Amino acid sequence: MASSGSGYDLSSSTFSPDGRIFQVEYATKAVEHAGTAIGILCSDGVVLGVQKPLLHKLLVSSFSQRIYTVASNCGVAMTGFVPDGRQVVTRGMEEAATFVENYGSSIPPSILADRIATYVHYFTLHGALRPFGASVMIAGYDEETKKPSLSMVDPNGVAYSYYGCAAGKGRQPAKTELEKLELHKTPITCDEAVKQICRIIHVLWDESKDKPFELEVSWLSEKTGWKHKGVPKEVLAQATAWAKEQLEEEDDDEEEGEEGMEE
Repeated sequence: MASSGSGYDLSSSTFSPDGRIFQVEYATKAVEHAGTAIGILCSDGVVLGVQKPLLHKLLVSSFSQRIYTVASNCGVAMTGFVPDGRQVVTRGMEEAATFVENYGSSIPPSILADRIATYVHYFTLHGALRPFGASVMIAGYDEETKKPSLSMVDPNGVAYSYYGCAAGKGRQPAKTELEKLELHKTPITCDEAVKQICRIIHVLWDESKDKPFELEVSWLSEKTGWKHKGVPKEVLAQATAWAKEQLEEEDDDEEEGEEGMEE
């Protein structure tokens, strides 16, 4: 069976003999080269965070967004190929506006996730189209069930709900850090989630290899009246300072442990 493209990667509508769609896999690989995005479902809301690399010293850091408000009760974070992600976000805004126009109420986040997933999947079915090289996380509050939720849509067009999820360059190590928090057993608060996202992003960042970055963080919680809003700069600055202190303490503990072993 073919383990490489060998002619089966020319179209997203073609399966390889071993049942793979290489164009979708390539789109997923494009996401893995982008900044890390993290989402956490909390006891009192949802927090989204995206690492935005600053590719040039003269770049205006706040210009290119990675987190958008698609409806008052829903926010979307994206990572991957930015123009693709922006197109998916725009579709989300259209779906949210259409739902309000047709039904007179805010779109439930589960329906928004399904509709975005359906749209993304459509681009994997036709040879004249290509898959989106972006993943999006959807934080929302369902006004009917009175519950917040976190979902993620991948380039293959599948949507899942999560207690905590990650995408982008640091997906796997970030996922490992999230699993240590045991969010499925003991949910944390939004304030704590902001700190943990800052900590995880800084743990994954290698100053000697990686480019400088800006951290974009938003939340949707009881504090915000269940409206999706950006985390205030002072709160983010405090969380970043806490994260750096935690890393310094961990480094000191490791050095002490190594010295003890040598003795």
